[in-house]
This record gives sequence, C-alpha cells and structure tokens, in this order.
Amino acid sequence: MPNSFAEDAPWRRVGADGSITLTVHAQPGAKRTEVAGVHGDALKIRIASPPVEGKANEELRRFLADAFGVPRRNVTLVRGEASRQKTLRIVAPLLRPDCSWKSLGRD
Repeated sequence: MPNSFAEDAPWRRVGADGSITLTVHAQPGAKRTEVAGVHGDALKIRIASPPVEGKANEELRRFLADAFGVPRRNVTLVRGEASRQKTLRIVAPLLRPDCSWKSLGRD
C-alpha cells in the first residue's frame, strides 16, 4: 500500500484542474468512519452510518470533505449511489499530493 498520495495508487486520480477522483469500496454500518486500507483497486472506507436513505453516502462525503479540507459541496458522488463501489470527486482539495495516510484517518 502506498504511504503517500504522490505514489501510484489505482484508486486515486488527480485531474488537470487539481481535483481528485477516488474509487472507494464503502463498508456501511461500521463502529466508526475510517480508512480501512485497500480493497482491490479501491480505497476501503468503513462508514459508521447505515446504508439507509443515503445516510452512508452523506457520512462518506462528510468524512472526505473533512479529510481534504473542503466544504461538503465540493465532494460529489459521481457513481455508485446504491453500490458499495463508489466514485467520488473532490474539487479544490487542500490536501497536498504528498500528504500521508494520517490525513485520511490511517494510523
């Protein structure tokens, strides 16, 4: 697993505009929201909210917005609304490309 965003990771793409697109494997109903590692070509994130009425998706957006230092409106669910496999786009992230996993809750 890469130690920083500067290293190649199949779950992360940086756009020409500086936006970041993440492929996420979501695991709703967890005890707490946290990065849990990598699942195939996706970043695995445990989500404390249940997968009911979009609550887990909103919790995922909130978690990523906090991690990247952006308002929640800057985190868009591109695909996977009703799936564990999700694609999210973060616009104008404050997280530097060489940032460590700690910024995403990884110890």
